[in-house]
Amino acid sequence: MDSISLLGCGWLGFPLGKFLLSQGYEVKGSVTTTEKFPLLEAAGIQPFQLILAPELQAENAQNFFQSEILIINFPPKRRPDIEEYHKAQIKALIPYIQNKQIKKVVFVSSTSVYPNLNREVFEQDDHTPEKGSGKALKTVEAMLMAENSFQTTVVRFGGLVGYDRLPGRFLASKKEVSNPDAPVNLIHQDDCIEIIFKIISQGVWGETFNACADKHPIRKDYYRQAALQIGLEPPEFAVNTETDYKIINSDKMKKALHFNFKYPDPIEMLEQQDKNA
Repeated sequence: MDSISLLGCGWLGFPLGKFLLSQGYEVKGSVTTTEKFPLLEAAGIQPFQLILAPELQAENAQNFFQSEILIINFPPKRRPDIEEYHKAQIKALIPYIQNKQIKKVVFVSSTSVYPNLNREVFEQDDHTPEKGSGKALKTVEAMLMAENSFQTTVVRFGGLVGYDRLPGRFLASKKEVSNPDAPVNLIHQDDCIEIIFKIISQGVWGETFNACADKHPIRKDYYRQAALQIGLEPPEFAVNTETDYKIINSDKMKKALHFNFKYPDPIEMLEQQDKNA
């Protein structure tokens, strides 16, 4: 079974690493502080401290990159120079990928690469993102896809929810919240993990995929219910405001990976989470 190096063992990366272990893979995981080493070791993940600031700082980088597959799973930092900084981080990473045995890369990206086009959006849509984080991700996606010494598949996740990430907290008790009728684009942690696993286990490389739940309830319905579900005061939305939106289409990914969402409906996802609580 292949060895997988997981760059970023946070909210998504840590449960992903545990799942990949359960499927028989050897997993190496990176964190930015050694304080998290016991958590990784207890799960069976071989821990490494890696920091991209933006140059790579690591004690044992050579060993970390001795894997067949690398998953790059850390978001762009929130900072004024986000585009230049994130590009420099990935630029620092690429020689380590090239010099070792890594042949395949999964890059965890985001649907923030799409601006609000007020329609359904697809992987081939090529428009300038609105936010710095989206611009940064779009730039580094292209950098990785252009490399010849390894193959990259990019997966663009919608808003990440599930378990301790409760969307009801996001807008609770806020007033005059804008964009009430915009559809939401969300995906549950369990579905993210299954999608990454299917890319690896089925060997689907050199692709770019959108990944969002099938249904897109509007913001005011979703966030009101999300707040009420956990006993918080629901937000109040502005009236007579313009709707600025995008609807993420994930059909390409579902077809290529033979994938069906465990949580296709974000509203049902809230109810399911309430039962599991």
